[in-house]
Amino acid sequence: MNVVACEGLERVERPETYKQWQARYARIGFNQLPLDRELLKKVKTMSKVMGYHRDFRIEDDGQWMLQGWKGRIVIALTALKPA
Repeated sequence: MNVVACEGLERVERPETYKQWQARYARIGFNQLPLDRELLKKVKTMSKVMGYHRDFRIEDDGQWMLQGWKGRIVIALTALKPA
């Protein structure tokens, strides 16, 4: 059984965009912290130095650090604080 949604076998996966999560966080009283541009630069450099596949990408969108594969966002990271 899915312990989060308690849907059991009827569970349906509902992928949501990071923009949908951003709206959800705002509704429940969280604010995003600014993305550390220097950290983003270091992560991008590290991915190149370590020889990551050229189709793996690290980008940013506002206060989100996005990790993707072949143009599709796989992981979106942000930092939050209570409003």
